[in-house]
Amino acid sequence: MIRSVAVFFLLVGVSFAAFSQEAAEKPTKVNIPGSFLVDIGVNNGLNAPANFKTGFWGSRTLNVYYQYPMRLWKTKFSLVPGAGFGMDRYKLTNNFTLSPGPGTDGAYALVGASTLYPGTKKSMIVANYFDVPVEIRFDSNPSDVSRSFNVAAGVRGGVLLDAFTKIKYKEDGEVKIVKDKQNHGLNDIRYGFYTRIGIGGFNLFLQYNTSQLFKTGKGPEKTNMNTFTTGISINGF
Repeated sequence: MIRSVAVFFLLVGVSFAAFSQEAAEKPTKVNIPGSFLVDIGVNNGLNAPANFKTGFWGSRTLNVYYQYPMRLWKTKFSLVPGAGFGMDRYKLTNNFTLSPGPGTDGAYALVGASTLYPGTKKSMIVANYFDVPVEIRFDSNPSDVSRSFNVAAGVRGGVLLDAFTKIKYKEDGEVKIVKDKQNHGLNDIRYGFYTRIGIGGFNLFLQYNTSQLFKTGKGPEKTNMNTFTTGISINGF
């Protein structure tokens, strides 16, 4: 009798332990409203100063945004506000860089990086932003946006978080990297518009900054330079 009871409780214990382990191993699904958008693109300049020569892939953008689409009534249109980070790179193929300080005219000049660091191999300008994009989006099939043709147009405003020049050079046979962290006359805010077209979560996009890259009178040759970016977007629904 005692043996039977012991076997019974042993079987109950094993069953309970197995059930508990199965319950513990079952993943908890976190349902986050909205979606994440990743833009990968190439930067270009308009009205750029003479020595602002950028490379194709090295002058790139990476945007990571959270978006929250709100369907407008029962139409195929949505209002989509968002927020996130924009990371811009400008690779100067002629190995120029921004001067460490402004000149007597208050502007930051473009100077040969090798005059600062002999043996320069690469030179880059980096600017990181916090952005707030807002768009109107059309989906041909709102009930299944993952397979729907879509087109969007919107505006974007951003605040400069940090900026620096980055120089890679070789000294005494050793490759070194130096960063000069300061704004170098870059605009503290940016704003502009963009458009996007594609199917499902894959899109082509164009962004144009109507704001100038540099503050008035602070850029090289006191440039009135604007920038635009083209690339692909990946949206995780």
